Amino acid sequence: MVCLGNICRSPLAQGILESKVDSAKVMVDSAGTAGYHIGNKPDHRSIAVGKKNGLDISKQRCRKFESGDFDQFDQIYAMDKDNFTNVMALARTDEDRNKVKLLLAEIDLGIQEVPDPYYGGDDGFDYIYSLIDKACDGIVAKLHLR
Repeated sequence: MVCLGNICRSPLAQGILESKVDSAKVMVDSAGTAGYHIGNKPDHRSIAVGKKNGLDISKQRCRKFESGDFDQFDQIYAMDKDNFTNVMALARTDEDRNKVKLLLAEIDLGIQEVPDPYYGGDDGFDYIYSLIDKACDGIVAKLHLR
């Protein structure tokens, strides 16, 4: 799960997908394409909306996406087109490029990108939680992860 700073969208996506899969079979992680917040907790609003929905993402720590992530993960989901482009720029092979998708490409909600809620209010975090939750349900169903 990849967004810009790894403090809002991708930590929520990590927590949501982790809650829907068997952790003994599926490893979920998140990262940002920019290194602004390395080592920090997710944004307090992401932590709060996670908690409101029964998830504790407070132990996650921000990290930057690296080309070595292509070796660690079978699927890489970007939250928006800018981060998709940034991840693709680090891809070394066609195999790497084939792993990268927009998260909302897994379902049909009429939009392609999870908007960045950072500069908005709390309702933006509720909105992206809903989008990401639906996309994660789509991932679980498509990949038969239940």
